[in-house]
Amino acid sequence: MIWVDWLIVGIIALSAAISLIRGFVVEALSIIIWVVALWAAFQFTGPFAHTFLGGIELPSVRLAVAALILIVAILMLGSMLSWLLGRLVRSTGLSGTDRLLGGVFGILRGALTVVSLVAVASWTPVCQDPWWQQSQLIPTVEALAMQARDFLP
Repeated sequence: MIWVDWLIVGIIALSAAISLIRGFVVEALSIIIWVVALWAAFQFTGPFAHTFLGGIELPSVRLAVAALILIVAILMLGSMLSWLLGRLVRSTGLSGTDRLLGGVFGILRGALTVVSLVAVASWTPVCQDPWWQQSQLIPTVEALAMQARDFLP
């Protein structure tokens, strides 16, 4: 295995370790919170900027500040909710199961990250580089990326 193969293993292992420590409930909730924050920014930036940030004259700056405020506020509220749910899971005695499921979730998230990175990189000239050609893991990841394309809109 060459350096890029170890990088792939490292990304998946790091994701698994983080999720193992944080647990499934916190990890799943963090993804939901990010989706909600981005959705709210897309849906409510205009009205929020118009109502609360009228003092900022440049429209692009007003919209950017509004989106940033919405995203940060939702992430902060979500972080508090995540902390509370994490405490609840620990108090029920399900922390072992939660961490195990978190580790599995982390492996899947790490694999999805690697597949996404390889898919994007395969559209560039980097796929002609010698290290790309010599990798033992990239062909498998590329095959997964090709299969994943069937599920994309």
